Amino acid sequence: MQKVVWGMVAIYLAIGLALWSNKAFAAPELVRFADQRFAPGTIVVKNRERSLYLVHRGGTALRYQVAVGKRGKAWTGQTYITGMHVRPAWSPPAEVKRDLPHLPVVIAGGAPNNPMGVAAMTLAGGEYAIHGTNRPGLIGRAVSYGCIRMRNADIADLFARVGVNTRVVAVN
Repeated sequence: MQKVVWGMVAIYLAIGLALWSNKAFAAPELVRFADQRFAPGTIVVKNRERSLYLVHRGGTALRYQVAVGKRGKAWTGQTYITGMHVRPAWSPPAEVKRDLPHLPVVIAGGAPNNPMGVAAMTLAGGEYAIHGTNRPGLIGRAVSYGCIRMRNADIADLFARVGVNTRVVAVN
């Protein structure tokens, strides 16, 4: 039990340190969310809005601004979180490597050119994740190969609120 507690402390310290060094702070907004299709605790990505919602009880949700998949790359459907990672290393998927052959095979976690930012939550059924970004100026745009990008402060906030097996639904 003590190892688990210290492991969680290490995760939160790593995220806190990363956020302290990242000047792009944002806060989620509590908004009305009347769509009854989604149970509290569900993450809903609305691609057209470039928004991610964490559904709460009582017809409300936390809304975060995100970057989504570019034309032809945005996905819709249902999945769930399979893993939660702090400062993950990143290996470009085959499609990305094909389009950008100059990329290295692996970019170390915490490197300024690592597109995963301070944390990532991997999703079942593909090579997608909800993750931070070291390029916050791209938030609000359709720019990725299908991943959902968040400001580092926002992914850290969401990371602390959800866990493995959290349901994720993406709609147009």
